[in-house]
Amino acid sequence: MNPILDVVVRSLCVYLFMVIAIRLFGKNQLSQLNAGDVVLLLLISNAVQNAMVGQDTSLQGGLIAALVLFAANFIVKRLMFSNHSFEKFLEDDPVILVKDGIVDEKALSKVKITEDELKEAIREHGVETIKHVKLSILEVDGNISVISQDENDKQTHYTRIKRKNKRKYH
Repeated sequence: MNPILDVVVRSLCVYLFMVIAIRLFGKNQLSQLNAGDVVLLLLISNAVQNAMVGQDTSLQGGLIAALVLFAANFIVKRLMFSNHSFEKFLEDDPVILVKDGIVDEKALSKVKITEDELKEAIREHGVETIKHVKLSILEVDGNISVISQDENDKQTHYTRIKRKNKRKYH
């Protein structure tokens, strides 16, 4: 087989495998990375590098593999935009975690977030306790949005913090 075509096919196979594996094993595995998770990601990247380029360790092979990964990601994003069922396969709907100060324990269990993690996220938004939360949602991108209500002037406040290590769920 043509060496360039070989790198393209290998890279596409690895990309598809990783997308499916992340979906099956839960996107929440990529959030709130601890030391073990970082080691796992490093080992996975090292393992799949050889699977993508095979014997071709040249600059050209690496650039072709990277180009194929960018193109595959671009195509997947376009498919998600144009095909709702494909988007549903890769990303779930937002999940309401707290409504009017009441925690939805079933939702927390579904997305595998502990109450301590929820409290931490709420504090990151500047809200003191869960009872002051009007609405808290785990967004499709893994961020937790919080809408609070100021008890003094009954004014609603919305904050959304982008995390470095986004929480993902399945």
